[in-house]
Amino acid sequence: MMREKTYDYPFTAIVGQEPMKEAILINLVNPSAGGVLIRGQKGTAKTTAVRAIPGLMKDCRVVEIPANATEDRVAGTIDIEAALKDGEKQFQPGLLKEADGNILYVDEINLLDDHIVDLLLDAAATGRNTVEREGISCTHSARFVLIGSMNPEEGNLRPQLLDRFGMVVDVEAETDVDKRVQIIENRMAYEKNPGYFCRKYKESQEELSERIRSAREFLPKVRVPKELLRLAAQICVAYGTDGHRADIGMIRTAQTIAALEGRKKASREDLERAARYVLPHRMRKNPLEDGQMDPQVMEEILSAGKKSSRESEASGEGD
Repeated sequence: MMREKTYDYPFTAIVGQEPMKEAILINLVNPSAGGVLIRGQKGTAKTTAVRAIPGLMKDCRVVEIPANATEDRVAGTIDIEAALKDGEKQFQPGLLKEADGNILYVDEINLLDDHIVDLLLDAAATGRNTVEREGISCTHSARFVLIGSMNPEEGNLRPQLLDRFGMVVDVEAETDVDKRVQIIENRMAYEKNPGYFCRKYKESQEELSERIRSAREFLPKVRVPKELLRLAAQICVAYGTDGHRADIGMIRTAQTIAALEGRKKASREDLERAARYVLPHRMRKNPLEDGQMDPQVMEEILSAGKKSSRESEASGEGD
């Protein structure tokens, strides 16, 4: 008996939630952006957006870690009996092996057991996964884009894991009535005839797939002026971030935004957009108000940067 074909909801059919969609696209173009944590209430298309990724990148899988996953299921295990009997290591791969070169997605990531979180931290930091049993060990590559989603009302995320995300985006239910109506219509049409609904979005899906492919090729050619490096450092100092991950993350994200838009040079506007994703979870001083960065701080830094740039141009200095 043939299995009925399943149709994932198209990425381009998702109404609104532009920051979330942009954050995902940035990571598809540039895996070194560091993954993204999507925070928001249930029913805001978090999981729908992630599961729609293979529709944009046919060679990319989304490997999901369920909240009740065991250590052996995530990391894999070694067949000790076979090793002792035959003298050969028989490694049974887990989800981290499946995720190598793909997307690793954890819904309700804030509810994961601590020992599973530790496995993710180790793999994210080293790009490898090591399994040890009874003095026998096995190591394999585990390079993946980590995407997590969570409802903040159900608990916080461990700071160590939060720090491993290059980007964070907060999503809320749409308040625009027209958009809410469109969401209802789309969902009802999809549930009535998913095949027909997905075919309606075939062209827009292909266009976005091509945009991602082109941006991946174009990314190494995007130039980042030295003045943006200085601006990124100034922004991080002003917002009181710890370490240097935020500085580097902002530059990588700004460069990727420029690549997605087909521009050869990253701009201040790209850096400002990047900061909205990279900074909020890394700030230690000048804390957030209602989950948002103080826009006045950003405005002052960018204004000072423009003045400095004009003075450099007037004196004949380049970047």
